[in-house]
Amino acid sequence: MQTSLAKNSSHANPWSWVPSLYFAQAIPYVVVMSLSVIMYKDMGVSNSDIAFYTSLLYLPWVIKPLWSPIVDMFGTKRRWTVLLQLAVAASLVAVGMSLHLPNFFVASLAVMWLMAFSSATHDISADGFYMLGLRQQQQAAFVGVRSTFYRLATLAGQGPLVVLAGYLAHKLGDVNQAWSVVFFVLAGLFLLAFLWHGFILPKPDSDHKVRASDNPLRDFFVTFALFFRKRDIWLILGFILTFRLGEAQLLKLVAPFLKDPLAVGGLGLTTEQYGIAYGTIGIAFLTMGGLAGGYLISRLGLKRCLWLMVFAVHLPDLVFVYLSQAQPTSFAVVCASLAVEQFGYGFGFTAMMLYMIMVCEGEHKTAHYAICTGLMALGMMVPGMWSGDLQEYLGYQHFFIWACLSTIPAFIMAALVKIDPEFGKK
Repeated sequence: MQTSLAKNSSHANPWSWVPSLYFAQAIPYVVVMSLSVIMYKDMGVSNSDIAFYTSLLYLPWVIKPLWSPIVDMFGTKRRWTVLLQLAVAASLVAVGMSLHLPNFFVASLAVMWLMAFSSATHDISADGFYMLGLRQQQQAAFVGVRSTFYRLATLAGQGPLVVLAGYLAHKLGDVNQAWSVVFFVLAGLFLLAFLWHGFILPKPDSDHKVRASDNPLRDFFVTFALFFRKRDIWLILGFILTFRLGEAQLLKLVAPFLKDPLAVGGLGLTTEQYGIAYGTIGIAFLTMGGLAGGYLISRLGLKRCLWLMVFAVHLPDLVFVYLSQAQPTSFAVVCASLAVEQFGYGFGFTAMMLYMIMVCEGEHKTAHYAICTGLMALGMMVPGMWSGDLQEYLGYQHFFIWACLSTIPAFIMAALVKIDPEFGKK
């Protein structure tokens, strides 16, 4: 099997498709989870509405395991991946058009729901294809690469694209029109991704639909049952659900905090400054962090790196406690603080991605990985929904302290979770 897989994967060097695949995978996610937050803030929507309604957009990622077996049973992962990229490109065009409507908030959210479902299904197929298109050693070696490029897309959505939106808003004098142009640019980029992957993705022999029995409905439920019968399933669930508990609350309020005026506890950054600080500077340090994390795991294994990476993900959240208390007016200080936070996140989040790959080894790995990512999305959605109301009640200073305290369960679960000492090594 591995010999055949290697032969079929050799037609495309992993560097030619892994970075672009995970960059593309992140684009619709960053649109509905992050870019929408900045856009609605520019358009005058309240923090509580932004946090609640954009957190609800996590739902497709939460429930995607319900239809993940369908991706296994019908067609190839390659075909699903390419066609869904075309669907996302069409959705991006529709969002850009909806921003001109009087009820743009409702209309754009409705289209983003459709985009979110397409994106969640794309995640299932792309993650499954990653595990089929690479040998296990390659998966470990490239986990830092995929994490880095996924996060690069996340920051690009909050960097150059935000700078463009801010520039166009001043140039055109119309915030809605400025953001429409940004979405049309995104649609063009995603169309290019669709064309590129349709050409470059390898065709491994193992990429085929799962042979169904005479009772597909039974197969569907068996897939879920097998996951929840895994050894130490309660530790698995606890680790996945708590790993991002603090970040889930913090993430929704970073953009409002950075953009709100000093008088209400924010830092008063312009849209362009936000794009530079969280995009340009953040990209460089996140790239270094993600690549360093993947390299370290490939050398030492996941088990030996776990504690270091849990600390790397969560301790930099203290940066926001400092920023909210000091409210520095120096743009350089703000950029340096965000660089520390982004490096830590890029370095440490690599551990979670490889942990989920380890959990899903064996039969039905595509569907089981979708269950893992769905659980992780649930851990992001629920805390994020009430984070806006909590911030408005506590204020930024106390809210960021609470977000840091919320990381404690992740440390507890890291002490309990069980990991193969050899997993992840070259």
